[in-house]
Parts: sequence; structure tokens; C-alpha cells
Amino acid sequence: MSYSFTTTETKTFTLTHARHLAAKVATDLKRIQRLYGALSDAQIEQYEGEATELLRQGYLESVTYGFRRNGNWIVPTLRYTAKELANSENDDDPGRVLPGANIAGASFYSYLTYTTAWLELSASERETIKQQLPIQRTGADEPQVEGGYFVDDKTYSSGGRSLGRASVRSFL
Repeated sequence: MSYSFTTTETKTFTLTHARHLAAKVATDLKRIQRLYGALSDAQIEQYEGEATELLRQGYLESVTYGFRRNGNWIVPTLRYTAKELANSENDDDPGRVLPGANIAGASFYSYLTYTTAWLELSASERETIKQQLPIQRTGADEPQVEGGYFVDDKTYSSGGRSLGRASVRSFL
């Protein structure tokens, strides 16, 4: 005699889940604010609101926050990439932003990419959503990393989705 069991698990990603993930990003941005003085509380709230809404609707592919010098990312820069979770829900604590980096001659910058689902929307649907976001982005080329590389260092998760965080590290 043999037995077979099948289980199905369904997770609904809600506004609460999106807020949980975006709050982790905002906490990292607060750390950058404390260490480097680059952001205001109002800017952090705007970035958090943008991430919340795009995560909730499934339109956020990745977003990078950090410093650019000569048009390239430098330390400290953080990239968040949205993913579906496979089996585990690792939910790291935010933090561990590298202190003491040389940001002389650099400025704070953010770059966002959208999912395929976003690209499948009509131009008018995309424009309607963009008008509801707290940040109005324009097209730009994605910066490259100057003298370093991105390394995965944290995972934030909630409701079956995650944000993988990667930080710029210097070759030196």
C-alpha cells in the first residue's frame, strides 16, 4: 500500500508586506543619512513610499541608492532587487552600511528599474501610476561601479517576496 500527499500553499502579498520591505530600505537610508548627511527625512519618506507602491503592485525590479562620482557608483551604494521567495523566508535586519567612505566630489543618486509586468502596461497606465508616486523619475542610463563591484549581503522578506540587498565594495 502506498500513500501520496500533496500540499499547496498560497501567499498573498499585501500592502502590509510591501511596507515591511520598504521600511527596511528606509532604515538603511536613515543609516546613510546619519553617516553621510546626504538625505533629508522627507526624501527618505518619498523613496519609501515609491518602493512600497511599486512592490505592492509588482512593478519594482531593482532600485539603487548611493553616491555617484564621475557618473559612476561608489561606496556606499546599496542595490535592492525584488524576487519571489522559493522556500525559506530569511528576513535580515537592516544596517551594516559601510561608514567612513570617501564621498568627496560625489552626490547622492537613485536609479530604478521596472519589471516586465510594468513594461506590459499601456503608456497611459504607466503614466497614471507614475503620477501617483511621490518621486517623478526620468529616463537615464544606469551608472556603472567605479573601482569596485556589488556583493550580495542581506535579504529582506515578507509575504512570499524578498528584496535582495547588494552593497558596492571597493577593489582596494
